[in-house]
Amino acid sequence: MSVEADGATPILEFRNINTHYGAVHILKDVDLAIYPGELVCLLGGNASGKSTTLKTLLGMVTPTTGEVVLDGEVVNDKPTSYRVERGVTMVPENRRLFKRLTVKENLELGAYLRTDKDGIANDLERIYTMFPRVKERLSQRAGTLSGGEQQMVAMGRALMAQPRVLLMDEPSMGLAPALVQTNFALIEEIHDSGVAIFMVEQNANMALSIADRGWVLQTGRVVLDDTADALMANPELRASYLGG
Repeated sequence: MSVEADGATPILEFRNINTHYGAVHILKDVDLAIYPGELVCLLGGNASGKSTTLKTLLGMVTPTTGEVVLDGEVVNDKPTSYRVERGVTMVPENRRLFKRLTVKENLELGAYLRTDKDGIANDLERIYTMFPRVKERLSQRAGTLSGGEQQMVAMGRALMAQPRVLLMDEPSMGLAPALVQTNFALIEEIHDSGVAIFMVEQNANMALSIADRGWVLQTGRVVLDDTADALMANPELRASYLGG
């Protein structure tokens, strides 16, 4: 549940962010804030700047102007590893597992910045409970799994970093329709455990059905910013993204 109204401090935010790829202006004066324990989604068409937003939050892309702020600290010049250590982790588009490694090895790589062996072991057990199918395939190479199974491993790997904010890039992409509902139920379960989630997703109906808030990005600008319920009822959004 969003705590924005309670005056909480954002975990992660953009302050007037502009991002360029060479001469191409991708993000234009973008402001957004992710608060503790909420689930927010970013909607938009192709080439709207959604993936660039995620990469800029994680430090894979450096903004031209503006500030990326993590726990009140400007982190524009901080590497991805610095942000991961402080609780920001991403489940990338198309999962991007290490396909030749086993499922267990992929999960353990999520904890590569951690040194607490007991905590790592406890978190592995928690992931086995959350994703029973993953536990059944620990010794299997990740590249031999189905798309739905790979998505579970990718989420489990990200959770091994003990995130406070989980960034998710198109979590339903490439999944069979029957698995999309299961996937979003798992995302809700992660959210219910206290992890804030910032999700880029093409399936606007499904994303808004579980989100607290949302933004709509068009050609690099935020054009709508509201609660999920209000966005679901917005005629402009319905016509553009919700098929009605």
